[in-house]
Formats: sequence, structure tokens, C-alpha cells
Amino acid sequence: MPGGFHGRMLRVNLTTGELGEEHPPELTYRRYMGGSAMSLYFLLRDHAPGVDPLGPQNRLVFMSSVISGAPLVGLTRYTVAARSPLTGAFGEAEAGGYWGPELKRAGFDGIIIEGVSPKPVYLWIKDGRAELRDAARLHGQDTGRVQTWIREELGDPRVRVAQCGPAGERLVRYACVLNELKHANGRTGMGAVMGSKNLRAVAVRGTQSLPVAEPERVRTLSRRLVERIGPSPLGESLKKYGTPMFVMALQKAGILPTRNFQAGRFDGAENISAQAVNETILESSKGCYACAVRCKRSVSARGKYSVSPEYGGPEYETLAALGSACGVKDLEAVAYGNELCNRWGLDTISTGACIAFAMECMEKGVLTEAETDGLDLAFGNAEGMVAMIRKIAFREGFGDVLAEGVRRAAETLGRGSKRFALHIKGQELPMHDPRGKHGVALGFATSPTGADHIEAPHDTAFLTENLMLKSMNPAAVWEPVTAFGLTPQKVRHFVHTQQIWNFYNSLGVCNFAAVPYTAFTLGLLAEAVEAITGWDTSVYELMELGERTITMGRMFNVREGFTTQDDDLPERLFEPLEPGTPSEMRLCRNEFHDALSLYYEAMGWDRDTGVPRKGRLAYLGLDWL
Repeated sequence: MPGGFHGRMLRVNLTTGELGEEHPPELTYRRYMGGSAMSLYFLLRDHAPGVDPLGPQNRLVFMSSVISGAPLVGLTRYTVAARSPLTGAFGEAEAGGYWGPELKRAGFDGIIIEGVSPKPVYLWIKDGRAELRDAARLHGQDTGRVQTWIREELGDPRVRVAQCGPAGERLVRYACVLNELKHANGRTGMGAVMGSKNLRAVAVRGTQSLPVAEPERVRTLSRRLVERIGPSPLGESLKKYGTPMFVMALQKAGILPTRNFQAGRFDGAENISAQAVNETILESSKGCYACAVRCKRSVSARGKYSVSPEYGGPEYETLAALGSACGVKDLEAVAYGNELCNRWGLDTISTGACIAFAMECMEKGVLTEAETDGLDLAFGNAEGMVAMIRKIAFREGFGDVLAEGVRRAAETLGRGSKRFALHIKGQELPMHDPRGKHGVALGFATSPTGADHIEAPHDTAFLTENLMLKSMNPAAVWEPVTAFGLTPQKVRHFVHTQQIWNFYNSLGVCNFAAVPYTAFTLGLLAEAVEAITGWDTSVYELMELGERTITMGRMFNVREGFTTQDDDLPERLFEPLEPGTPSEMRLCRNEFHDALSLYYEAMGWDRDTGVPRKGRLAYLGLDWL
């Protein structure tokens, strides 16, 4: 048996309470490797099209990879996947922390869950054994209490707990799965799928060592990676400031999403910046398993809003979603909003986007305080933002409308509110404005999960012949690109870099440990796969894994009735930002659609339908689809 994985998948039928195992052959592991691709393999193989995302037939997959949990920086992430209740399309989200490596140490590579439990339960896995346990007293409790109770019941403070939170129990369509109270499988509503199954948590504890093919080679790689991270400029910035460092970078570029993407500059940006976090509420920097980057923040506050460090601290996306997008400049309020989302299991991006949508509806006279339970949802009202988070999580009053996501909320509200509902395939926009980095528009549009800011590296990282560009050279990415324009060169650049970030999702690689950011170059990553598994591999094989992942996600959506019409952008993104922003900060609709057609052709998909051609499926070993 090769190193790095166990060859064991845990299968759970919650309806019957039956637990069993599946043992995929080595070729299946090699072809899909884990994460996103392996999840798609099981969903496409076992799933009938058209299942209710919140029904018993929707399978929920937790998946590590063939290299997850090895003692190397950046190999900590795992995938949660199912049909999304938010979009109806392929749903997946990745998270770091310690839960993924712990699952591997407990003897399993993944979990496939189906059915609905007749009563609340949690799944307990330890050293190759699993059981379902009663979770009646956990129902309705916040994530902190649930984690504490599970650890006390099992008598082990090192048990790692992934859970859906009260928002997932109430089927909020963008509820997340959260581990360690702060690492979120954030997007596409995987927490709602978990809640729909009456599965409150998955607790894991492993004491087994993970076998690797070449232990000494792995140790040598570990030392090299730590040495490379130290002097890396971006690695140093991430360690010092974390992702909040992007607030002022995007503010200076004029593309910090402000007041529901109406503007690109926020007059309160400095108040919610990384510098402000460090100077006021930062308690400590944290990292994930075996990580030398340590980009996570833990914050605390004891003012108007009491904030606990056990729930971590706001990432860039949260600072923008609950901050600038809502016009809120009160940092403690944003940090408290982040804690509430983590307490109750909400995706902070969709939560902030839904509140910003409501705020613009109120600004434009579409919505009144009488309809929002007396809450003043004016842009900049921190109290209104915080109060609405609770209403969403517990589906109270107008929060019940917003808990459905902006697409359904606009359908319910009507009155022209659709133009303020910014989403793609039903998923709210993340906090990056493609009007200032046009390659991101392709990523938003073509991601099978809906708008996703990590579908490919952003083109603004490759404006010059810098170290980031050089690190991409082994993937045949050689030339700088401009931030603006969707030329054939930009499309080629996007196709290659999209493949890279998709094989990261299948291998469970953190983007902040790998290229283009810090130490894990493409060559070193291929070497790591070799050293861990014993397979003779290459960058070429990993790039093909990336394309296979993208194509499988496309095929999932084709089966669910999605077409090229769903690969579009909200009308607002074709409009210029507010006056004062450079005129080039806009997208041309015709140029975008021409680039999209060129992308389909480059991927081997039908130009008109967006369906992968049979020849390309055969090339990727996906002819079974």
C-alpha cells in the first residue's frame, strides 16, 4: 500500500444508523487524490440528478487527500461537499485547522453521509472506529458549548469537532461547517445540509501516525519549506498582519467593496485595517496544523461589544463583508459580528452580503423599518448589522427572508430589489471587485459553486515579472498580465492558474503556503506527493488533476440543468464605480462574453452550451460521465 492514505472511506446511513466502509482501489486515489475531485467522484457516481439539497438523498462528503496531514506546512485543508441548498449546484468548501489531519490520524481518508437521523446525533470517530451518539442536549446550542460538552462527554480535550451550529439546524441556506470554533468550510451552505440530516457534529480523535513512503525525504522537505517561508515578503506580511492586510491594499487600488459594491473606496477603511486590528483588538497570532505562516488572528474586546478570542478573529473577507460592504467602520462591532457568525455557524461573506443588500434596499426606498422589525438598516449602522446577524441565524422576522440568500430574498421582496441582489448562480459575491481585476470576473462566472474568490489567483499578482510569476513558470505561465482587459493572453493565464488552484482544492493545499504566495512551489509540491505516497509524479499530472476537478464540477452542474446562461455576472459589475474612481474600473459586457466563449473552447467545452466535449472527458479519464 502506498503511503499517505489508508484506503478507507467511512460510510454513514443516518436513516438506518448503519456504519460501514468502502475501500477504493489505488487507481481511484491516484486519479482523484482527494478533496474536491474525490468528493465529486462519489457524488457523481452515487447521486441521482435533482435530489433535494435538504433531503435525505443528498449525500454529504467530508474528504481529506493522499497528502493531507503529512507534517509539512500547508497540507491541513479538507473539503465538505454536497449539492448546495443555496445554489442547487455543486457545493463545496474547504477549511484548515486541525480537523482534517486528525481524521487521517484516526484512520479514515473521508466520510460519505446519507439519509436523515430520526433524532439529533453526532458522529464520533477514534482510531479506526466510529459510532453515532445522542445529541439531544446539543440541539440549539452555540458552537462553543457544543464543543465543550462533546469533549467533556468523551473525556478528551484534544477531540477535534466540526459542527453546523444553530444556523445549520435552522437550515439557513448559507450556514457553514465550523471546526475549532474558527475554521470554516464557509461557502455554499454545507452547514444547512448537515443540519437537515440531524447531524450536529463530527468529532474525531486519532493517535495513529500517518505512514509516508519516504520519511527522511519528508523531513528534509519540511526543513526546506520552513526556511523558505522565513524570508518570504508576503509570508512575513501574513504572519504579521494576516489576511486583514488586504483591506488597505484594495482600498488604495479603489476596489474595496463598499456599500454593496456601489463604491470602491471606504472612508472608514483605516478603522478596520490590519494596522487597526493589531493596535487595538489583537490578542495573538495562530496557525493551522504544521503551519509556519500563522496567518490566523485571535482578538478580544471589552467595550460596547465583548469579543472572545476563542472564536478567532475576522479575516479580510469578514472585515469587508460586515465592514465596508455594510458601511460599518466600528472595528469592535465587526469583530463581534464575526464571533456571532462563528457562534451560530454562518458564512460571514454571505451574511454580510445579505445585510448589505437589505441596507441598499432601505437606502433606495424599497424596504422600510416596518418590514425589518423596526431595525434601522441604514449603511453604517453597526447596531443594525449586529442585530440582523442574530435574526438571520435564528430565522427571526426579516432575518427569515435574508436567511434564504439574496436571490430568494429579492424574489420574495420584489419591487425592483433584484438589481441590488449581487450573486452568481445564487451565491453572494465575495469581497473582491472584478471591475479592478478582470481575471476575477472569469473566476466568479466559471466557478461551479457560484461566485468564488479563490477559483484562481488574482491577475493583480502578475503585473510584472516578479517572484509570483516566476513560481508559476513550471505550469507554462510566463508573461505578466495587466489587471484590466480580457485578452486571449488573459484567458490563457486564467486557464492555467485555475487548474493550479483546483488541484490545490483536491490535494488540500493552503493557498497561503503554496505559490504564488510563499514557499511551496509547484516542483516542491510534486516532490512532496512523491515522498508521501511513493508515486512517481510530476507537475503535469497535478495540472491534469486540476483540469479534471474543474470538469467534474462542470459535469455535476450540467446534470442539474445549469447552462452558459448561469455563467454571467450581476449587472452592477458592468457599471462603473461611483464618481472619483478611474474610468477603467469597469467591465465591458461584450469583451467578457467573448472571453468566456474563448475559455470554453480552451477547456474543450462546447462554445454554445458550455458542456465538456466527449473527447476532453476521455482525455481526462472521465468518459464514464
